[in-house]
Amino acid sequence: MVTHASATSSPNVRSRAFFRAGVLVIAVLALDQLTKRLVISGISVGEQHKFLPGIQLVHVRNTGVAFGFLSGGGALVLAFTFAALAVLLTYFMRHPTRPWLWVPTGLLVGGALGNLLDRILNGAVTDFIKLPHWPAFNVADMSITFGVLALLWVLEGKPADGR
Repeated sequence: MVTHASATSSPNVRSRAFFRAGVLVIAVLALDQLTKRLVISGISVGEQHKFLPGIQLVHVRNTGVAFGFLSGGGALVLAFTFAALAVLLTYFMRHPTRPWLWVPTGLLVGGALGNLLDRILNGAVTDFIKLPHWPAFNVADMSITFGVLALLWVLEGKPADGR
């Protein structure tokens, strides 16, 4: 008889969790970089275009983290990003069979890598979605936000089995 504990610690369950997280990382990174390239090639820095009611497409270069915090932080921003990724990935490697943990891991790593790639290649992150009374953001920022919410849900809640 196979117990629940032995079933969830099997290499197959671990492999599926790593695979799912990896696919999500690639999907987020690809969508983030594609949308940023479209903005860079189609909208001048500082320019705005009406997209949907209440949503503007803009081209903003952000040298800080969320909402321009730590603007010009350079090495500090990179160090913080690497430290946060290291903590998250260490936790995921130790608990890959935790139900649904692959979702926030994939969202957070994909979003962080998307913005990190911009910082390294361009010296700043391209933000382009502008809501009223809210700083501009991008797909990676949305992924990070939903990843944090999903991580809180996974760590605090008792989700249904979703390996």
